[in-house]
Amino acid sequence: MSRKLTTISISEEVKEKLEIEKGDMSWDEFLLLLIEEYRKKKVERGIDKLREILTDEDIKKIEDSHKHMHEEFRI
Repeated sequence: MSRKLTTISISEEVKEKLEIEKGDMSWDEFLLLLIEEYRKKKVERGIDKLREILTDEDIKKIEDSHKHMHEEFRI
């Protein structure tokens, strides 16, 4: 089964920088890795933001609620 391919237009400067980082990976492998790393960083930033907002007591209440929910809805 052949995969449909597409083209993304970027500046030569960006392409050169990406090619250096890509190394011998295929473009698909490299871009999927970038997406994965981006999503991880996004989650980490979200967690850091929550840590700034929530107190230790808030976190304990959330943990207790989560545990209770799993006990109540066990199938």
